Amino acid sequence: MTEVTDGVAVARVLAGDVNAFALLVARHRDRGFRYALHLLGNTQDAEDALQESFLRAFRALRRCREPERFDAWFFRILVNRCRTGGARRKTLEGRELLDPEGQHAGRVESRADGFAWHDAIARALAELPPDQREAFLLRHVEDVSYEEMSVLTGAGVSALKMRVKRACDTLRDRLKDEVPE
Repeated sequence: MTEVTDGVAVARVLAGDVNAFALLVARHRDRGFRYALHLLGNTQDAEDALQESFLRAFRALRRCREPERFDAWFFRILVNRCRTGGARRKTLEGRELLDPEGQHAGRVESRADGFAWHDAIARALAELPPDQREAFLLRHVEDVSYEEMSVLTGAGVSALKMRVKRACDTLRDRLKDEVPE
């Protein structure tokens, strides 16, 4: 059995099979939530941004010029939604751990040390300027190429490389004393 591609799912939705959109949601939900959570800092804001992004994508699906690249098109919507949501939230109080479901807890020798480490990373990320945090997350968490980042953010490749470098330097400096033994 052949897996339904994003392009086929988009075509089905546009042909009237609105249930085919559930496939797109299921396929892209986890990555989108992870990105939104890292950028916005709490589960509720991340869920709201993700839901709003899927709603906007559904409403604007006819404008998706490359249905096979639905993931990139959707991610652009999500990035913009997170920017809007992040701009509304002036405070970063209540930031959650980077791994709220404990998906990586088994990889850490001590759960307490692991949670402390994830919390330290979350705090350090929260202190980055928004443009650096966004660039860092896209590059090192979502593994997006600089060219694709440029399309997603509207910033030039060299500017994005500088943002990522500055973010890495800042994170390295802030976390140097936090490394678990």
